[in-house]
Amino acid sequence: MDISGIKVGHYTDLEAARGCTVVLCERGAIAGVDVRGAAPGTRETDLLRPMTLVEKVHAVLLTGGSSFGLDAAGGVMRYLEERGCGYDVKVAKVPIVPAAVIFDLAVGDAGVRPGIDEGYRACLEARKSEVAEGSVGAGTGATVGSVLGIGRATKGGLGIASQKISREVVVMALMVVNAFGDIVDPETGLTLAGPRRSDGKGFLNTQKLLRRNEALINSALVNTIIGVVVTNASLTKEQANKLAQMAHDGIARVVRPSHTMFDGDTIFALSLAENPELQAGLTVLGAVASEVVAVAILRAITQADSLLGIPSVKDLKWSG
Repeated sequence: MDISGIKVGHYTDLEAARGCTVVLCERGAIAGVDVRGAAPGTRETDLLRPMTLVEKVHAVLLTGGSSFGLDAAGGVMRYLEERGCGYDVKVAKVPIVPAAVIFDLAVGDAGVRPGIDEGYRACLEARKSEVAEGSVGAGTGATVGSVLGIGRATKGGLGIASQKISREVVVMALMVVNAFGDIVDPETGLTLAGPRRSDGKGFLNTQKLLRRNEALINSALVNTIIGVVVTNASLTKEQANKLAQMAHDGIARVVRPSHTMFDGDTIFALSLAENPELQAGLTVLGAVASEVVAVAILRAITQADSLLGIPSVKDLKWSG
């Protein structure tokens, strides 16, 4: 990882196609959030908004298992409490662990969802570098292009990208891609992943299907992009919320359509600056954040592996 003070860990169950991912910041990080999708599954997001008491979080959990998967945050709390991390309420230290979920129950075993033990195990696996991408953690059961049902979807996953603004200031994004829409390369305009054609010769266009009213909307339950943007620049809580808001532009760049009624798109933003002089303009940080979010989404697709009959881009012989 390019930013000190954080570790990332995965719990992955390939048989059930379920998992969770934790971003640990045990010393605490100023945090914000922006929820754009109309079908979110979240925990502790209100606490991150301006004019609320707590300034710092100690981890962010991204998980599969729909709302059931939010239970995994209890395991993250247990791990942090054992290490003396949390908001001091005098009689105890309460770890602050916001979380967001994807709906992946249509893939694998719907009865298996990450819980307290799985969240704890993800923390035990957390590391500072060489973090796995693709069909791991919260991206294990992820798919994209589900407008015609799961049988025509393409494998989604988890991706990471970072960019330096200066010698010292870095912005990183970790994104879990389980989108209702298509994933499009913004440089070439080619569709990288989406609903597969029945003849096996490419992808259909979700927006065109919606305009022609040919989409099976009621079956499009597998959706949502969630993620975390991290910077070592110094931010206030209000600025962290603005950074999360600006980072959503990265989703709009590469996911078409995005922020739909079937998505729960949520981005958390963390500032880990221990040196208050380590600053960068918020406009610059937001612009870079949108870029790394877009790249992380593309990496999630290109690094994913086929799973349980859902093919990945790597295993398909065509694109566009």
